[in-house]
Amino acid sequence: MPVDRLLPTAEARDLIALTRDVADKILDPIVDEHERRETYPDGVFATLGEAGLLSLPYAEEWGGGGQPYEVYLQVLEELASRWAAVAVAVSVHGLACYPMMAFGTDQQKADKLPDMLGGGQIGAYSLSEAQAGSDAAALGCKATATDGGYTVNGSKAWITHGGVADFYNLFARTGEGSKGISCFLVPKGTEGLSFGKPEEKMGLHAIPTTSAHYDDVHVPTEWRIGAEGQGLQIAFSALDAGRLGIAAVAVGIAQAALDDAVKYAQERTAFGKKIIDHQGLGFVLADMAAAVDSARATYLDAARRRDAGLPYSRNASVAKLIATDAAMKVTTDAVQVFGGYGYTRDFRVERYMRDAKITQIFEGTNQIQRLVIARSLATN
Repeated sequence: MPVDRLLPTAEARDLIALTRDVADKILDPIVDEHERRETYPDGVFATLGEAGLLSLPYAEEWGGGGQPYEVYLQVLEELASRWAAVAVAVSVHGLACYPMMAFGTDQQKADKLPDMLGGGQIGAYSLSEAQAGSDAAALGCKATATDGGYTVNGSKAWITHGGVADFYNLFARTGEGSKGISCFLVPKGTEGLSFGKPEEKMGLHAIPTTSAHYDDVHVPTEWRIGAEGQGLQIAFSALDAGRLGIAAVAVGIAQAALDDAVKYAQERTAFGKKIIDHQGLGFVLADMAAAVDSARATYLDAARRRDAGLPYSRNASVAKLIATDAAMKVTTDAVQVFGGYGYTRDFRVERYMRDAKITQIFEGTNQIQRLVIARSLATN
């Protein structure tokens, strides 16, 4: 059943209704086939763009939806409850637009943002490397200053929508140490940019995750976002928002698992009554519901702080930690509710469990989130 949401405006309620309609009619009918066959859903992101769902938290003057994060994240949750891979890609697109919106010059924004936010393009984020995942300061991909720009050499890893996206936020080394990283916007098709074969993942099968290889790629100076050496500041400020996106996706996965488990428990009988009426199983479902509700509350709290202009880095880490751990627990319990059937691909709960696992890893592992939270406590 639909989540009973407390939304701030009538416009937000209409937006959630639109999202549910699109998700039910466009995503839900095709998700199982694409995930099973690991095929890319051509046309889906164009449809989401036409509906205005790709760039909701950005200013209307640049082509965004002008929505508060509180509302945007609930849209992501609704998408994720139908198709987690698509919702992750939408979240990453929002993450990829952030550096230009927050750190771009007025001229860069005028030149780039209308296309980035207009719904016709999808973006990707290129921060991680094979040997520099959580340790972003250890990046090795290098951008060497040349006349009129930079020459980039090196590789990036774990790129959601790699090889398919229209533009890539690249973080590359322009100097020494943590202050020697810079941010660039690199369009698809740039000469010297190539991609590895898609990773063979546990879940999120329909959206490719690849490596990217830069072989003497020329990047004009006007493609640099922010000042030289400002890259890690840009990356980390974007990741706070990105972590909230993943928290919302995780809650969407958990909500779908809960809904399916409750429906199954109302239909399945054992020992003469519905299994939901057995106290042992009823308590499992109750704990699942409590975990979903509390996870949603944590990401909404962080989002409302962001919307109010308050510091929210610690809150984003708490939300990401709580929501993704909850998703893993709730989806695992959903498989248990289904018994042997839950371990088969006849039901979606096994996919929910596989999809939930990655939410504990990307946008900063949950161990990194604990580190962020602990450091915030130490500095208070």
